[in-house]
Order: sequence, then structure tokens, then C-alpha cells
Amino acid sequence: MASLTDFKQKLTDRLDIRSGGTVTKAAAGVASVAALAIGIYGFILDHEPATFDVAANTKGLTAEHQTNAVTGSATVATLIKMTDVLLNKRGGYLTNDITPPSIWMDNVPRWEFGVLVQVRDMVRTLRKTLSRSQSQSTEDAALVLAENQFYFDSDAWILPETEGEYKKGTRALVDYLVRLGDTDQNNALFYARTDNLNTWLAEVETRLGSLSQRLSASVGKRQLDISLAGDASATQSTASSETHLKTAWMLLDDVFYEARGSTWALLHLLTAVEVDFRDVLLKKNALVSMRQIIRELEPTQDALFSPVILNGDGLGVLANHSLIMGSHISRANAAIIDLRRLLENG
Repeated sequence: MASLTDFKQKLTDRLDIRSGGTVTKAAAGVASVAALAIGIYGFILDHEPATFDVAANTKGLTAEHQTNAVTGSATVATLIKMTDVLLNKRGGYLTNDITPPSIWMDNVPRWEFGVLVQVRDMVRTLRKTLSRSQSQSTEDAALVLAENQFYFDSDAWILPETEGEYKKGTRALVDYLVRLGDTDQNNALFYARTDNLNTWLAEVETRLGSLSQRLSASVGKRQLDISLAGDASATQSTASSETHLKTAWMLLDDVFYEARGSTWALLHLLTAVEVDFRDVLLKKNALVSMRQIIRELEPTQDALFSPVILNGDGLGVLANHSLIMGSHISRANAAIIDLRRLLENG
């Protein structure tokens, strides 16, 4: 009897071991399938929207909202379309997602931030300058609301969520667009003047200059402090004769995709501005200069065939995507400086 009891115990133990192994393998299989599904979904979401036709978008939006296309309509309609793309592209707005795979993604969220920066700059310029005849004039209430909404925290996911706040800003822009095209009243205005254009171009120049510096720091560089050059009496809080700038390896793709988003937005805004400020540009013989800026930025949206952002050193074997992007942006920035000088003195 003892031997029979021992045999039964051994058989039971063996079955338990096999059962435990089967459960473990099943769990591993489920985890592998889930990881594969999440990876595929993440690959699908890792997508940058294509450019859109500014003229067709302006025509479509003004027709949809039953208003006229007037001076300023192209710029405002382009802003509305950009915010719509930001929120409703493939996968929606990803920056504030807290679930896989979005929480592990950084390329598209950085692209979104680049677009958002340009939206904020243009909406602020609209509120401060483009919609006002002089410094003592009243601000447009819809543009005040829009600016406040687009400066809401970009990664808030609850109470309230970012998407809801940005949609309020978009609705405020639509309200301004409709009133702008209403020729029976003049409670929404847009002033296409040389000084107004120069004000926005100065914002763009500063943004592009910063992006160019951050991109070029991918290989590291030594930089002298020239902040006080040209003014012998000027002082600053902390003196620094020389600094060494280098973007951390893990942040290279963040800066690159932020630049891609920013230049994507600028391509559309510059095209819209060319429409709205056409008479100003023609009078200054600067239309071709504006078009050259757009041409310099177009290569920043070329397809990226490498699965990773390469960071080749100087004239080494591998490419350096950051330096290539920085080169296009620097050329565009130089063209903007020339255009601003032409608008001021031409």
C-alpha cells in the first residue's frame, strides 16, 4: 500500500508541474501577442501628417461657415486647419496620452509641440498686432480667448483635458474668421501692414535661430559669449566667456522632430501670409524673397528613410540628420533676416 501511495503522489506532483508549465507558457504567449499588437499599433501611430493646400483650405472653410474670403482669411483658416490636424490626425493628440503605446512614444509628441509653438506665436501676434490698428485699440475678445486656450498645459489628460481646451481655442478662431469675412460689419479686422508682417517675422526669426542652435549642438560645439557685443556699457547677471554645448544622445530625436513640426507649421503659415500680405510684398518687391524662404523650408519635410536619427560626427562616415535639418533652417532664417531688412528699408 505504501508503494501505491508513493506512486500516486509522484504522479500528482508531475501533473502539477506540467500544469504549472502550461500556464506559464500560455501567459508568456499572451504577453508576447499583446506586446506585438502594441508595437504594431505604435508603428501605425508614429506618423507625421502630410502638408495641405492653403488656398483650397481657405476656400473650403469660408464656404463651410458661409463667410467671405478677405484679407486675413488665409492666415486664420490655416491656423484653424493646423489645430484640427494637431487634434484629429492619425491616433489623435498623443502628447497627453497615459496608455501604451503612446506613453512610450516621443517623436510624434515632439512634432506636436513644434506645431503648437508656431500656433501660439501666430495667435499671439494676431491678438496683439494683426487685428489692431494701433496700440490703443481694443483687443478682439475671440482672439484673447484663443490665445489663453492654446497656452493651456500641453500634456494635461484630465480635468480638464488638453484637447478640450484647444478645441475651445479653435472655435474662437472660427468665430473670428466668420466675423472677419462679414462685410456688413467691422467688429473683426485684420491689418496687412509692413510693420505687422515684420513683427511676426521677428518671432519666426527667433524661433528658427533657437532651433538651429539646438540642432547644431548634436555634435557639440564651443561657443563664446557675444551677448553684449556692440555695447561697451552693457552688463549681464552672470558672465561666461565660453561654454560647451552638446545635446544629450537621448534627446537628439526630440529636437529633430520638434524642428520637423515647427517647420511643417511654418510652411503653411508663410504660404498663407504670402496670400494676405501680397500687396505689401509686391510694393516692396519682396514676393520672391518670401517664396525663397518657403523653398528653403520645403526640404525639412522630406521623407526620413532611416529608422533612427543618426548623429554622425563632423565629416565622418554616418550622416547627421540634425545638422542637415539645422542647415535648411539656418538658410531659411538667413532669408527671413534679409526679408525683414528689405521690408524696413526697401
